[in-house]
Amino acid sequence: MKQPTTYYQAKKSKAKIQVHQGGSRSGKTFSLCQVLIQLCFRNRDAGIVITIVRKTFPALRSSVMRDFMQILTEGGNYYEEHHNKSNATYNLFGNLIEFISTDQPQKLRGRKRDILYVNECNEITLEDWRQLLLRTTGRIFIDYNPSDEHHWIYDHILEREDVDFFQTTYLDNPFLEQSVIDEIERFKETDENFWRIYGLGERGVNVSAIFPQWQVADAIPERAKLVAYGCDWGFTNDPTAIVSVWREDYSLYIEEHLYKTGLTNRDISLELDKLYLDRTPIICDSAEPKSIEELHRLGHNVKPSKKGPDSIRLGIDIMKRHKLFVLKDSLNAQKEFRNYRWEVDRNGVQLNKPIDHTNHIIDAVRYVCINRIGTSYSGKYYIS
Repeated sequence: MKQPTTYYQAKKSKAKIQVHQGGSRSGKTFSLCQVLIQLCFRNRDAGIVITIVRKTFPALRSSVMRDFMQILTEGGNYYEEHHNKSNATYNLFGNLIEFISTDQPQKLRGRKRDILYVNECNEITLEDWRQLLLRTTGRIFIDYNPSDEHHWIYDHILEREDVDFFQTTYLDNPFLEQSVIDEIERFKETDENFWRIYGLGERGVNVSAIFPQWQVADAIPERAKLVAYGCDWGFTNDPTAIVSVWREDYSLYIEEHLYKTGLTNRDISLELDKLYLDRTPIICDSAEPKSIEELHRLGHNVKPSKKGPDSIRLGIDIMKRHKLFVLKDSLNAQKEFRNYRWEVDRNGVQLNKPIDHTNHIIDAVRYVCINRIGTSYSGKYYIS
């Protein structure tokens, strides 16, 4: 059976460090897990220690660990008694597989291993990399999406003489369904930089505007379906923002309904009454459970938005997967989309973090996207 290109590259390379740079769904993670499992099979009872690392443990558990256990299960090699879930280790053919995150300093330092695999290596710091490198006696595998124009990987790993560099795209994965291919190729129309990174597997460029290709629309198309309303809280300095989000195929239409400071929850309730929402859900910032409860008691179908360490990035990524249209009368929304930008450090290097300013409508749209559109984009759907 034909495998993703990464599988053959990883098996053939004899370099100390393998660098696998690639776009979305190129099969990097799954292939590297397969290679490590086969290595354990060929070296039964050798006592090899393999450490698999990612920045945070929740991300590790929902991505590379899940893939690893899936491969074992499908191959008939998963045994509950070999899986120490509390320590996040697995005894595989007499070798130890351990899963750790760099946000666990006590595990990062002091441990030695024979083989290292860093998943999404561009998420960790240079200091984390150095600690891992110093404690690894054998081979190292890393993978990542090249979302940064400037990164320590390019200067401190790719310049080494003991490195093999590989670049893959979704076209190198023979198992992708056409619907997934269509999703990735849609970036050609919705975001040139995302297409460069996640489609072509090339380094990102310093484009500070987060949504460079949004457009103004005269009206919401008749075929568009209302997804939900979004609400971002404000009071003194920041406005309370309420928007509706409509969807037609892979286009989102955004209409501004409220953008005002000094509103109490009772005032917000009266504004919602004017919209005749019936039982259409209103997805709100979960940071104010008291406000959500008060509006619920006043008869509104308000729901808290899901939040997590990656929720901002995930929401932005879901929005970028669509063509974005802002209604012509939604002037505050247009202003926000025009000025929403990535942070840069003091050296002018773009960071993978948006500037948290004048983004109230955009946040409200994000809440809708994460909770009502994002199901099929969760986990590793389009950033692996």
